[in-house]
Amino acid sequence: MEQIKEISTISQIAQKGKLASFAELAKVRLSFLVVFSAVMAYVLGVSEILNWYSIVLLSFGGFLVTASSNCINQIIEKDIDKLMTRTMNRPLPTGSLSVFEAYLFAGITGVAGILLLGYYFNPISGLMGALALISYAFIYTPFKSLGPTAVFIGAIPGSMPLLIGWTAATGEISLGGIVLFFIQFFWQIPHFWSIAWLLNEDYKKAGYHLLPSTEGKNRATALQNLPFHILLILTSTIPYFMGLTGLSSLFVALICGFFFMLKGFQLAIDLKDSSAKKLMFASFIYLPIVLISFVLDKI
Repeated sequence: MEQIKEISTISQIAQKGKLASFAELAKVRLSFLVVFSAVMAYVLGVSEILNWYSIVLLSFGGFLVTASSNCINQIIEKDIDKLMTRTMNRPLPTGSLSVFEAYLFAGITGVAGILLLGYYFNPISGLMGALALISYAFIYTPFKSLGPTAVFIGAIPGSMPLLIGWTAATGEISLGGIVLFFIQFFWQIPHFWSIAWLLNEDYKKAGYHLLPSTEGKNRATALQNLPFHILLILTSTIPYFMGLTGLSSLFVALICGFFFMLKGFQLAIDLKDSSAKKLMFASFIYLPIVLISFVLDKI
């Protein structure tokens, strides 16, 4: 009996380990951030009383598509991930999951997510989900090894959740969804470059050169953030002028935008890792506050 209990305990531990590994393949926290953007865009786009059942299904469909994208990314980069401190303990480099298990997981989640978005909402939402998956996993991922252009390519699938949410609500790609897409697009450039600044040495181990200047962490690199801060501030005012949101969220967007840009200026002045970290944290603060303010203003 004791042996049976011991075997059962070992089996339960192994199952928990597998679940944790699949969660890491899916990058659960990142996937939920993506879902958040899609839901905010859905609420902004819907013209009737909110349907919470639809919000749950949108969240689930968006999560599945994102999980599949993240999984395929890790399959392609499994050998490169072994070289970087940040990624060397992921499930595929450590062998806690096999490549076959990862392929199976990516296939099931990807197909299920796209079908859910396309069937329950509309074909355009399903198409947006498929384009997000393909562009992230099969275009952005290979381009990472070619140079900093990958940052702009990666910003496209990174902004697609806004279009997924908007089209799920409206059934069409219209100006409101496009504006939301570009808000997140312009936000992503300084957001990602702040991370690339902090992880520059780790990225070099894998042969990645993702900062915009070939010389790496210098003033030219830091200054290239600033045009995208300006574009972000300008784009974030458009929802007010098109009548999608009100005056209070316009002020919130402007305050958050200038605060975000101030951190970009600080990095350009002192070129310190501590300033890059502050810029990164400012980016984490900016997006949820601005999107929530848009939604609350509409409601």
